[in-house]
Amino acid sequence: MPTYDDDLRLAHVLADAVEPTTTSRFKAADLVVTSKPDLSPVSDADLTAEELIRTQLKRTRPRDAVSGEEYETTGHGPRRWVIDPIDGTKNFVRGVPVWATLIGLVVDDKPVLGMVAAPALNRRWWAAVGSGAWTGRSLSSAKRIAVSKVSRVADASLSYGDFGDWSKIGRREELLSLMDDCWRTRAYGDFWSHMLVAEGAVDIAPEPELAVHDMAAIIPIVEEAGGRFTGLDGKDGPWSGNGVSTNGLLHAEVLARLGQDAANQLPIG
Repeated sequence: MPTYDDDLRLAHVLADAVEPTTTSRFKAADLVVTSKPDLSPVSDADLTAEELIRTQLKRTRPRDAVSGEEYETTGHGPRRWVIDPIDGTKNFVRGVPVWATLIGLVVDDKPVLGMVAAPALNRRWWAAVGSGAWTGRSLSSAKRIAVSKVSRVADASLSYGDFGDWSKIGRREELLSLMDDCWRTRAYGDFWSHMLVAEGAVDIAPEPELAVHDMAAIIPIVEEAGGRFTGLDGKDGPWSGNGVSTNGLLHAEVLARLGQDAANQLPIG
């Protein structure tokens, strides 16, 4: 099995490089925010952060492809870095500290490495296939993480994102039913829900609408922590247009209750 230790060290370097830009623009009075064609917000920090990461990758991994939220894919080949410069832009522009830079590596269409750097929370989470899942501020201050052992929905904690998005795929009532049966529900949202699953603090985190750049970095962390991440259609990987992470023990039941054909109605990528 190939190892990705050098790539993981590079992911930390990339996170270090972009952090001054994102943190300095967070809550900045002159932050520039515009709307993309899909009406989602994008800030000058999003654009600058992705440009910085792409520049570093062009120098250090010139043979690798790069795709991101804000710019077109460059390069081609079996290795592709997938970047979300600021996951949680709506939080970022409103001064909510739940946002992160997501850096993923996909090899032969399989996510093999993930870095989630959330400087406003003073946390990072990272993993590579075969290396386990970790959290901390740096490689030198890392703690290994693992999912929970909760085996009943009645004992489970569920975290979700934008509740209104469930109506778009016709699964609002199914989600409500699952939430009613859970021990606890909270809307931590975005990357944080899935990182809490990886840490064992949350057991179920479903999202009805996701892009590849939202998922590529998250999947290796959840899976290396012992959990599962699939589309709501049960397919592995970040290709279904939506996703759900669980501790693994609850995955089959969650899919049985939320799984549907709506994934085919959502755009992929």
